[in-house]
Amino acid sequence: MIKTKGNIPAVGEIRTADGFLFLEASTDGMFALGKNGVTDIVSTGDRKMELIGFENGNTLAYVKSEMGYPAYYPLHAAEYQKPAKAVLMDLDGTSVHSEEFWIWIIQMSIASLLGNPKFELEQADLPFVSGHSVSEHLSYCIRKYCPDKSLETARQYYFEHTNREMQAIMEGHGRKNAFVPAPGLKDFLYELKAQNVKIGLVTSGLYEKAWPEILSAFQSLGMGDPKEFYDAIISAGYPLRKGEPGTLGELSPKPHPWLYAETCRVGLGISFEERNNVIGIEDSGAGICSIRLAGYPAIGMSGGNIEKSGTKGLCNYYCDSFEEILDILF
Repeated sequence: MIKTKGNIPAVGEIRTADGFLFLEASTDGMFALGKNGVTDIVSTGDRKMELIGFENGNTLAYVKSEMGYPAYYPLHAAEYQKPAKAVLMDLDGTSVHSEEFWIWIIQMSIASLLGNPKFELEQADLPFVSGHSVSEHLSYCIRKYCPDKSLETARQYYFEHTNREMQAIMEGHGRKNAFVPAPGLKDFLYELKAQNVKIGLVTSGLYEKAWPEILSAFQSLGMGDPKEFYDAIISAGYPLRKGEPGTLGELSPKPHPWLYAETCRVGLGISFEERNNVIGIEDSGAGICSIRLAGYPAIGMSGGNIEKSGTKGLCNYYCDSFEEILDILF
């Protein structure tokens, strides 16, 4: 009999209807059902993360890696409690609609690798080419479409395309509507300010691609300097290139917890014990995992890949608009 529901202590009831997949053992072989107190093992629909539930009430999350560096984290129960002390917000797809643009850059990078300018990604690829790091996206595509090619060469093409297209956008003749503020973003941010809620902006994007996005959005909304508006902004840092120093960011981004944890604990000064007075907002499955692994309750926004990635069951709430989120917060 195929199992359709179970229980993961930090999440509650887990169902296949929410996109989860039930497993007999973790894919690394470390845990198996019925052994060492394991009661349930499930995978998110995109198979990027596995949850191991134990009879003692603990939960471990196994985050896989296209780069060869998987990790285990404890998953804590999270339940939003008023009053809100902070809201942590994703950039791509949540604050600014730009995912199509960055998927297009990934597609062009793989087309260059293949020497085929007509190459197009498939619909099934979308959960794997958004929400994670550049290297994770490219590694997935290389494994599927051109396993004889190197990640290093793919990254070179990626940054060539990125620099060219970003320069064109800044000069006013690039891809139209590449960065569009999400509907209701301005009113939502101003309401958070009015309620004295701290705001953190969190992105897996590298600084050179993330900063023009949010700057463009704030300019179009007439909101001034985003560095003065947000209480903290954390990106995946600066890319490593030959002859230049880079920063940590390709192995530690979403779905790992560190970007959200650093934004809130270091950037906003809110302790782990106060985590239920903080809420994270994401439109990607990787982002939802990152929020939950950092210990915070999560609001999923429709329109991204949460349902396709099989992570909706990890959301404390799932909303269609910022107006709905305000009703939850206050």
